[in-house]
Amino acid sequence: MDYVVITSIGAVIMAVFAMIVRMKAAKKPVSAKKIILPPIFMSTGALMFIFPMFRVTPLEIVEAITVGFLFSILLIKTSKFEIRDHDIYLKRSRAFIYILIILLVIRVVAKLVLSSTIDVGQLGGMFWILAFGMIVPWRVAMYLNYRKLQQQLFEDMPTKTI
Repeated sequence: MDYVVITSIGAVIMAVFAMIVRMKAAKKPVSAKKIILPPIFMSTGALMFIFPMFRVTPLEIVEAITVGFLFSILLIKTSKFEIRDHDIYLKRSRAFIYILIILLVIRVVAKLVLSSTIDVGQLGGMFWILAFGMIVPWRVAMYLNYRKLQQQLFEDMPTKTI
């Protein structure tokens, strides 16, 4: 079976997994750790660049980061928090699911188109950079919004007198 098909199937499975995780996450309070850890865990994927087949040119790095940043704007716009029962929760957003699906379709189509001109290893490296360039700004924005609400919660807490 072709690498492009296998990796595209993998992308679909990961997208479905991300949607399920997102729906479950909306039922539990958010924490700074839950916001910060995914990009840290994902950063281990950079080890792929040890192997020459995954290395990309400086122009490809800039292209992938730029596209990732542009995609992150959509995720940032659809990731909102709310305060419920003195805790911070991620608001459910139908738009988020549709955006994930649209991003997935764009990714699969781009991979099919680009696989005819870019080596599969380089393409894998570019898509990892794109994903990392998308998740980091998104999670930074989420963390900043979380901290604002956390500060608001702290200010709204009644002070105890002794």
